[in-house]
Amino acid sequence: MMGGLALHAQTSIEAPPRAVFALFGSASGAGWLFDATCDRVAVGAVVTLQAPLGGERITVLGRISALRPPGPARPGRIELRLDQPWRGRLRVLFEADGAGTRVRIVADLDDSGLTWLMRRRGHPVPERAHAGEHLVGLLTSKSGPGSVFAAASENLAAMAVDEVNADGGVRGRPLRLVVGDDDTDPATGVAEARRLVRAGCRTILATTTSATFARVSADLRRAGVLLVLTLMNEGGLGGELCMQLGERPEQQLRAAVTPLMRAAGGRRWFLAGNDYVWPLAVHAMARPVLADHRASIVGEGFAALGTRDFAPLIERITASGADVVLSSFVGADLVAFERQCHAMGVRERCRTLTLALDEPTRERIGDAASEGMWGVSGYFEQLDGAANAAFLRRYRDLYGRFAPPVSSIAEAAYEAVHLYAGAARRAGEDEPRAIARELRSSRARFPRGPVTVAGPETVRQELFVAEAVPGGFAVGRSG
Repeated sequence: MMGGLALHAQTSIEAPPRAVFALFGSASGAGWLFDATCDRVAVGAVVTLQAPLGGERITVLGRISALRPPGPARPGRIELRLDQPWRGRLRVLFEADGAGTRVRIVADLDDSGLTWLMRRRGHPVPERAHAGEHLVGLLTSKSGPGSVFAAASENLAAMAVDEVNADGGVRGRPLRLVVGDDDTDPATGVAEARRLVRAGCRTILATTTSATFARVSADLRRAGVLLVLTLMNEGGLGGELCMQLGERPEQQLRAAVTPLMRAAGGRRWFLAGNDYVWPLAVHAMARPVLADHRASIVGEGFAALGTRDFAPLIERITASGADVVLSSFVGADLVAFERQCHAMGVRERCRTLTLALDEPTRERIGDAASEGMWGVSGYFEQLDGAANAAFLRRYRDLYGRFAPPVSSIAEAAYEAVHLYAGAARRAGEDEPRAIARELRSSRARFPRGPVTVAGPETVRQELFVAEAVPGGFAVGRSG
């Protein structure tokens, strides 16, 4: 039995239970089955819903783990195993209510979920004592648009911590992960980073947007804290106490441009993405890379984070005659944009390359809507090799078959914990500058292969170009 708290919400719908159950996942508008979205009502299918919990509407990501259609004398039930913003269980119950249906949500929060909700609502939560432990912060996106791409990051970081501790910890002390949620918002990210520092973290690993990382880096510049951005980014902020790991747009683009134009049978590109620092950098780098490959840019457009209606932008793409769309949207925005592109016929005309396409994002875009999409990164679940197979077995053994899939973004969080622990051991002290010096010259083998850190923002690794296919990716090597 899960501890913590059970939260309840309900709505009434003027239709019989069987009809309401059949409409689950249709996202027919606010208030209708909590805006739940899924492509199929089946065990294992991913679900996104807007749950009115704790006085606000919270985006909840999960997967159907059990279901029972309504019967003449029994209520229907859909049970979700939750990924974000907390791990746990959520039940949707369909009960006869006269001629209509009462739909109830029952969400179980464990201690970590309850702590997240209390902080979300502005209640002070005392930090637990960590005497004798070596603390490292993880600033991630448990909520907001980035929760899609960060779905497995906390899991993989925690798994790496377990492995480090099984190997003796850091100079005999157990490593302890302290997690903060930036809500995919830079101001919230700054507040959470300050909380991690107050809790005793002298290093923060960030699996957030570049917008959050840049704000946190500026805010903590004089705090003596080591900041490490683990996932793909544009670089440019590296320094003594600021490191940016992950893939770079130029290398990703150079690896993928030729395969994409070959698949599309054309050289005309439209650039579309979110309006913040990383997409702007991606588009700026695309111009010389595409020119080097004798390609042309026929249009460009941006949309703010959190946009859900992309129709005007998609109409511009269709009118441009593009052969390839370079999509620099992220997280939930990427999901919404690509599903609308599919619905409006874009994929019938051109291919799409997105540098942030990963397993959990592709899964929520759906098999049908992701057809014709390509990604490029240092890791995909489908990579061959014994090391990756063993890594995935450990993950599934620890978190179960309904846990979100592993992606380059999540695997990078796993790597960062191991790289940090190795650097802290070699440094022989807890001073962040000493650890940073060791981290800037690190090398290790991971499920993706060898990774070499050669400076505050220089990482060498192999890149893989992958085409979205039903159930995952068909992966090839770059070059």
